[in-house]
Amino acid sequence: MNPRYAFALKLLGALFLIVLLAVLFPPVMEFVETAARELRYLWWLVLLVLIAVWLIWGLGRKKK
Repeated sequence: MNPRYAFALKLLGALFLIVLLAVLFPPVMEFVETAARELRYLWWLVLLVLIAVWLIWGLGRKKK
């Protein structure tokens, strides 16, 4: 399978899953909407999570 098609298939699958969750679980969608609105106030929390992810998976990687 062409890598482009594999990527498109994965993207469509992720979009389908998001739509399915939004339809089946309205409280989850409400939480996501609230989190998106509050993101402007909690940007530092997102930054801390990104730094933690970088430290866990990025820093320990061996150089090529």
